Amino acid sequence: MEAAVYNTKGHDTGRKVTLKDGVFGIEPNDHVIYLDVKQHLANRRQGTAKAKERSEIAGSTRKLGRQKGGGGARRGVINSPLLHGGARVFGPVPRDYSFKLNKKVKSLARKSALAYKVRESALTVIEDFTFNAPSTKEFITLVKNLKMDGKKLLLVSAETNVNVSLSARNLQRTSVINVSELNTYKVMDAAQLILSESAVAAINNF
Repeated sequence: MEAAVYNTKGHDTGRKVTLKDGVFGIEPNDHVIYLDVKQHLANRRQGTAKAKERSEIAGSTRKLGRQKGGGGARRGVINSPLLHGGARVFGPVPRDYSFKLNKKVKSLARKSALAYKVRESALTVIEDFTFNAPSTKEFITLVKNLKMDGKKLLLVSAETNVNVSLSARNLQRTSVINVSELNTYKVMDAAQLILSESAVAAINNF
């Protein structure tokens, strides 16, 4: 399959790039996308939630009431989870939420996400470009020329372009990454995917 290449003015250059069917044209697998996104979000969790257990509560150990005749169960100390200000039963403790996912599963998930963008006509190829200096204004103009203003964008280049990255840094709904940083979550999270010509060549080798 082929895709038209646009310039920074938003005009069709007349050139086309080949989108490899084995990457962009596969039948998307929803389950592997779910697994890869789930792993990505799990790996981002700090896992530092902590509630105090009974042994960690500071409080007196005096006997609260008489042994018998109180009309209820014996309550030994004020740290009891049954009492106000006491410990929590089976509360959260620090843990690692990350889990393993096979490389082939992650690769299939990423290809499936790219295939979805092609199906939804949410993928645009732009010629390789750079800015002489960081300029948010120039980047906004580029987005308007492509008629994508107001959309959540992901721009992927073959290699890190410092000036372009800094130009988009202050824009809340825009991300600029290189091919090595491309993952399923970022592709699915973006409403519009923009690939540079050199990025397409690199992604075709996935």
